[in-house]
Amino acid sequence: MCYSAQIEADYRKYVKRYGADIDIGQFVRLYWDRSQGAKVKIPKALDAAFAQPDIPDGQRIRTMIEHHDAEQAAKLQTELFKQKKRLADAERALLTRTTKKAQEDRRIATGKIAWTLGKLSDLKRTERVDEDSRIFPGWYAPVMVMEGGRRVVKPMRYQCRPAGKPASNDVKFPGTYNARRDNLEGFWKGQFGFSHGVMVASAFYENVARHTMEHRDLAPGEKEENVILEFRPQPHQEMLVACLWSHWTGPGEDLLSFAAITDEPPPEVAAAGHDRCIIPIKAGNLDAWLRPDPRNLAALYAILDDRERPYYEHRMAA
Repeated sequence: MCYSAQIEADYRKYVKRYGADIDIGQFVRLYWDRSQGAKVKIPKALDAAFAQPDIPDGQRIRTMIEHHDAEQAAKLQTELFKQKKRLADAERALLTRTTKKAQEDRRIATGKIAWTLGKLSDLKRTERVDEDSRIFPGWYAPVMVMEGGRRVVKPMRYQCRPAGKPASNDVKFPGTYNARRDNLEGFWKGQFGFSHGVMVASAFYENVARHTMEHRDLAPGEKEENVILEFRPQPHQEMLVACLWSHWTGPGEDLLSFAAITDEPPPEVAAAGHDRCIIPIKAGNLDAWLRPDPRNLAALYAILDDRERPYYEHRMAA
């Protein structure tokens, strides 16, 4: 399963490269929800895309981002003060007597101080790094869809909640950020052939067991260890990842969400120890994919078969 991806987060590039419109109203709503306390996770690169004053309502979004960052910084500073006090108290206690509690307090406080300082530094950082563009299940990403005969980019959550399903599906089916190709006419029958999208990505990440990656059995007494692998197409390129999406509405909630379609892996991904892979469709098939005909599912499967087939180079993720 594609548990994480490095995406193209700058909406202006969708306009320039794909002639897409931006559903700015949905972006405003997303940032408003976050400003009101909703648990909305947005990659830093998407925030940064609104730093330029070249879009209507952009200033409104920028103001909400600034307020959110200020609130996060204040919370982190409060946590930093709390942990520094905890560390100082533990070190004073250890001067007179060594206790397990004081040692544990010192250990925990030291770790939390380092983590908090890292978060504060990351919050203030202005230069972009690859991590700023990574999404994980539950995070929001730009997704390109077809609306009124035009390509349109909307912000959607990377875990699809199909319309008509209960909100509890998010917990009951936590893996719905991916849609298996062999289940498109099963669990995903309400989306396949009806609501298609693409996520633009340059890499994807997978959890793999170390012994599987190393093509060996677990040694006697050895515990299974998870590693994260980054898969990047060679030559480097942007991939139009085939997705399904849904518009879910319920009491007090209006949710756009999506899932990336996965299929059997190419040989190099399988050799690295993973059993699924995203499907990058060809640019020439983009509009046909975004404008599906539910009466002709065979044509949609043909698009998934006629995919880009780069070689996926892998490495241990940082």
